[in-house]
Amino acid sequence: MKIGVLAQRPDEWHVERLLEALRHRGVEAYHLPPTRFLSRIGLRPRVSIRGYSIDDYDAIIVRRVPGGSPEQVFYRMDVLHRLEDLGIYLMNSAESIERAVDKYYTSTLLEDAGIKTPRTVVTESYREAMEAFEELGGDVVVKPLFGSFGLGMVRVSDSDLAHRVFRAIELIRGVYYLQEYIPHRKRDIRAFVIGDRVMASMMRIGADWRTNISRGGKAKPLTLNSELEELSIRAARVIGLEYAGVDILPSEDGEYYITEVNSTPGWKGLQGVTDVDIAEALVDHLLSRLGS
Repeated sequence: MKIGVLAQRPDEWHVERLLEALRHRGVEAYHLPPTRFLSRIGLRPRVSIRGYSIDDYDAIIVRRVPGGSPEQVFYRMDVLHRLEDLGIYLMNSAESIERAVDKYYTSTLLEDAGIKTPRTVVTESYREAMEAFEELGGDVVVKPLFGSFGLGMVRVSDSDLAHRVFRAIELIRGVYYLQEYIPHRKRDIRAFVIGDRVMASMMRIGADWRTNISRGGKAKPLTLNSELEELSIRAARVIGLEYAGVDILPSEDGEYYITEVNSTPGWKGLQGVTDVDIAEALVDHLLSRLGS
């Protein structure tokens, strides 16, 4: 059996652990950098990396698809679809990654499924963004439509600041993605879902309103109750993900909001507060899907 781990760097912490877990089970496992895809039509191999065919792989764990120009990103996703067409099992699937990476699409799918998510307005108009700022209570979180690790997020709670931030977005021809700010005592929950289970979870405590570990947040162990476990699993299913990082915002008034469903979640911070070997659990799940 041959399985690849798709990620830019072979020495990345998560990649090393996944490769180790795969090889521990006797799997022929390789790192696959998505920026090196070479595709052929009418020629063989149909998809290769650095001269090595990946047409015959049994499965690929998609650890991360790096950003780039629109053409680069579209091409990398096209290749993932092509690999699936060739019968290679992807975890997660190309379609589910495309759903999850788009914050607007994710939010609509959650709303349609009856899962509580913050009130949101998306527009390309400066005027409509200013109107949405007031409609959402004059306290909003402005996020990039595509992004992770909390990068590019800013909280805006002043109309003058809103004017400056929104004009800056206008200059770069960006999209305004505004969510109402929900007071949460600088805390949120990350649930790591694999299949139909929450494999591990943690409370993240931020130095400010942002709680991302990459932004200085601290992790504390947390066991979810059955309600939050079911909520996390439902959110992952709605997006179509086999493994996911589900972010839950506990508001000060006792409500729970899903703010993000990540299709390529990291777990280095989470691993430090759980006894579950997450890389091993991911590999176990994949091999079970392959019938091994």
